[in-house]
Amino acid sequence: MAVTDFFAGEIATELMKLLIEISRKSLLCKSSADQLQTYIKQLLPIIQEIKYSGVELSAFRQSQLDRISEMLHSGVELSHKVLSSSRWNVYKNLQLAKKLEKLEKNVSRFLKGPMQAHILADVHHTRFEMTERFDMLDRRLEKYFGAIKIGVSGAGWMEEAVRSMEEGERVDGNSGNFRIGLDLGKKKVKELIVGRPDLPVVGICGIGGSGKTTLAREICRDDHVRCHFGERILFLTVSQSPNVEQLRAKIWGFIMGNEHLNPNYVIPQWKPQFECKTETRILIVLDDVWSLSVLEQLVWRIPGCKFLVVSRSNFPTIFSASYKVELLSEEDALSLFCHHAFGQKSIPFAANGNLVKQVVTECGRLPLALKVIGASLRDQSEMFWAGVKNRLSQGQSIGESYEINLVERMAISINCLPAKIKECFLDLCSFPEDKKIPLEVLINMWVEIHDIDESEAFAIVIELSNKNLLTLVQEARVGSMYSSCFEIFVTQHDVLRDVALNLSSRESVNERRRLVMPKRENGVPKEWSRYKDRPFEAQIVSIHTGEMKEMDWLRMEFPKVEVLIINFSASEFFLPPFIGRMPNLRALILINYSASYATIHNVHVFEHLASLRSLWLEKVAIPQFSDFPLIGLRKLFVVLCKINDDVDGGMTDLSEVFPNLSELTLDHCDNLTKLSPSICGMVSLQNLSLTNCHNLVRLPDELGKLRSLEILRLYACPALEALPPSIGELSRLKYIDISQCVNLGRIPVEIGKLVNMEKIDMRECSSIRVLPKSTTSLKSLRLVICDEEVSGMWRDVERAKPDVCVQVSEQCYDLDWLNER
Repeated sequence: MAVTDFFAGEIATELMKLLIEISRKSLLCKSSADQLQTYIKQLLPIIQEIKYSGVELSAFRQSQLDRISEMLHSGVELSHKVLSSSRWNVYKNLQLAKKLEKLEKNVSRFLKGPMQAHILADVHHTRFEMTERFDMLDRRLEKYFGAIKIGVSGAGWMEEAVRSMEEGERVDGNSGNFRIGLDLGKKKVKELIVGRPDLPVVGICGIGGSGKTTLAREICRDDHVRCHFGERILFLTVSQSPNVEQLRAKIWGFIMGNEHLNPNYVIPQWKPQFECKTETRILIVLDDVWSLSVLEQLVWRIPGCKFLVVSRSNFPTIFSASYKVELLSEEDALSLFCHHAFGQKSIPFAANGNLVKQVVTECGRLPLALKVIGASLRDQSEMFWAGVKNRLSQGQSIGESYEINLVERMAISINCLPAKIKECFLDLCSFPEDKKIPLEVLINMWVEIHDIDESEAFAIVIELSNKNLLTLVQEARVGSMYSSCFEIFVTQHDVLRDVALNLSSRESVNERRRLVMPKRENGVPKEWSRYKDRPFEAQIVSIHTGEMKEMDWLRMEFPKVEVLIINFSASEFFLPPFIGRMPNLRALILINYSASYATIHNVHVFEHLASLRSLWLEKVAIPQFSDFPLIGLRKLFVVLCKINDDVDGGMTDLSEVFPNLSELTLDHCDNLTKLSPSICGMVSLQNLSLTNCHNLVRLPDELGKLRSLEILRLYACPALEALPPSIGELSRLKYIDISQCVNLGRIPVEIGKLVNMEKIDMRECSSIRVLPKSTTSLKSLRLVICDEEVSGMWRDVERAKPDVCVQVSEQCYDLDWLNER
């Protein structure tokens, strides 16, 4: 590019126009576009001076100007890509934002260096001072995605993804042509469960991905059905590896009207149907049932109690009647596909209609295949479409032997993903089927093993969601647009999990990147033990067992493992000795699915985990960590656990046990009554979450020593009566959640010192009658979420600070999400 072109101002003028448009349309790129506009405005006067100065530049000086010309020319090309990128393609937009940021950095460096030292010195002998400082991308994105955690500013990404997923589900089942197949099935099943009291057990059968669960959920949402059963409807997912006794206890408690029945309660083996008669109608839905033997233990023929069973198989010895889900018609299949591929119900005028119909035909009229393959082709070129169609047509048609053929066809879409996104999708098979995966677990795992930051991990989650490869689920209590990632879970269709398992298991056992036990087993799989004499190359190992003792473990070597996921169902569990020989282990997830807390043995393996950065413990009795400090640990999540004295005000100095902890979560820890003051010595702690700790009475008086703290969650701690005055010393605090702290009587006046506070969440804080006047001093406050009766107390703040938004929320008491934990 000749420098004269640059001096003519053509490139600069064109780039300026594009940047102005980007600033209006792209949230991610707005900051960089605005800054580049500033730089160009600074460059133009200098260009004019050089142009008319008559000074001939040296070859070296000329090369410097050629360099800036090339940079701005590349900016024009990059700007066109930004403007043409679909807003749904979040991952691509993030990459473009990074490139634009890099361009900004290069221009900034040029202006600070060669432009000042050479051009201005040679032409005018003056110094050029930059007035705008360059902000690094990582810092800006850290702030942007930090806003997601507290639910302001950039939270639109995750919220929009969840809302889009919910709207997509409604479209698939509730609008226009999409209702045709669903309406027929819904009508027939309703006749069986409402109009036929003589049919105690009704089945919904069909191949994987045909919409069985969607139909069952639609039945449960139907007003007529809800009225018929008086809102007494229980929906349970059984899966391939069920805890039968827990399921029996939930069903029995629901039937008896004691929904809080102790999960350890053992249902007698005699037939309860001869001893029980319910006075009200009850509907119990059992989803994803695989085994006849399991179903026989869960179904009781009790007058007034109706069972709706969803399964790929027909169980004629159990079912009184059944409905087989039919595949979509050709017209409905095309409409569903077009919705996910083009965002409309028909083939666009500019698209190749024949090619679209050929791809739809290859999807076999299965809703799941149509959604996934359609979403994978959105915004792709016709050549890309043709390539996918050719690969689909090379396989066998989806027919009676659909399992293998469906998985292979879905795998074609997965193989078309960018490499990093594909790897993240495959990681999902490491989690048990039909379980909610906390978004925090997934994000932390990806950050550790894929060498990406949280921003890119979030973008990948949304990209997979947009492609229908995972589902984002919000907790029921989050009814507003100001949700946080802590309240979001990830689920995945079992067919998609089968695809991920299939693609992850094509190498030999020792060479697989992911070594996964697909379902719960009684011990180490035979396939693993057969090759135990050689080291395993896996980066992720996922174990799913019952009770394990020391002798049950084999001597196995995993020198490259970075993530270990252990799922088990037992009251006693011996940690595998090979953990101590995992020098690269960075994330450990330990989840107990039994009804009671599990006692963990062999905890001394932790002292060998120098690289461990993230630890998730669920439904276990927390061991004593005082003997082996976890120096490198950054994030600790303790969920549904029995807390020991170390945490509950014991003598152990937790700041020495976890000296570098940045995030601590204690959730549903019922025996936590007070927090150890030693936690206040954790100088690196940025995020402290004490949620659903119903017996937490007080916080340490020294809480203000946590000078790095940015997020403080105290949601649903009803016994908590006061916040310590030292809270005013948390100078970096941006967000506090005191929702459902029903006995919290006041907010300390010191809260006015929190100059960085952006959001306050105080839903269902019925005991707070007055706000301190110091709340008007919260200069960074942007959002308050509260109930109607509390909102009036914030009017003075609203008048003093017009940019503050007071969001009135609706109460929600739905605790169904606990059934899935």
